[in-house]
Amino acid sequence: MSLWIYVDGKYVSKDEAKISVFDHGFLYGDGVFEGIRAYEGKVFRLEEHLKRLYNSAKAISLEIPFSREDLKEKVLETLRKNKLKDAYIRLVVSRGEGDLGLDPRKCPHPQLIIITHHIVMYPEELYEKGIEVIVSSVRKNIPSALDPRIKSLNYLNNILAKIEANIQGASEAIILNKDGYVAECTGDNIFIVKEGVIITPPIWIGVLEGITRSAILKLAIKEGIPIKEEPFTTSSLYNSEECFLTGTAAEVAPVTKINKKIVGEGKMGKITRKLIKKFRQLTQSEGTPIY
Repeated sequence: MSLWIYVDGKYVSKDEAKISVFDHGFLYGDGVFEGIRAYEGKVFRLEEHLKRLYNSAKAISLEIPFSREDLKEKVLETLRKNKLKDAYIRLVVSRGEGDLGLDPRKCPHPQLIIITHHIVMYPEELYEKGIEVIVSSVRKNIPSALDPRIKSLNYLNNILAKIEANIQGASEAIILNKDGYVAECTGDNIFIVKEGVIITPPIWIGVLEGITRSAILKLAIKEGIPIKEEPFTTSSLYNSEECFLTGTAAEVAPVTKINKKIVGEGKMGKITRKLIKKFRQLTQSEGTPIY
């Protein structure tokens, strides 16, 4: 079956999906994106993702050429065209075609791309066994230089940390902020459990306000599990009872080893297991219908 991709107002096959080499999204990473998931014929937290997309675009003075309601329908239409019920959705809005200079004013027509396909972040067995991560030497960009709440096309900071993880044979890399506090991973938010309390870095230290992160915090409250949003260092990582990552693509992934150090008992913890179960139930029970 051919994969249909929405590019600049029309559907084209995967092989025909192309952009200009003068597009500033390609030349300078000038644009924004969202990764979204669909489960069993429903798109999970679509409204929240679209809100974040429009907020990111507004922050960089990029006008999305559709209303939020129209874009919502385009996403659903693309899923229907590809006959998908379970999918990963990538929404990209670039500044559009311009010249070789930086000036966004030379790009009069922003470009929208919608890709609906599949994604596998980690092998399925790692969701039971747990993944191994490292603490990267790469630091997060400071918020005053680039606000982490802007989900932009420029991910080089994250990619450099991911390269370091690849070299060391780890699945993911934890990135610290400029002050040495744990911030997030290359594509995920991070949580630890200490003495039965879930702890995650607060947004203000320079992390993305993840949609899955928010869902997990609400689930924890509903389950009566105490939570704290507070800064912590690598020492807390190493001495945690449990550790897990959250993200749209990764969902909820247990961590059992950090910098070769065993986390807790070296296996998925009870709280992590409960939240994985509850999150999967949530994704099956709510969402925007595709059909």
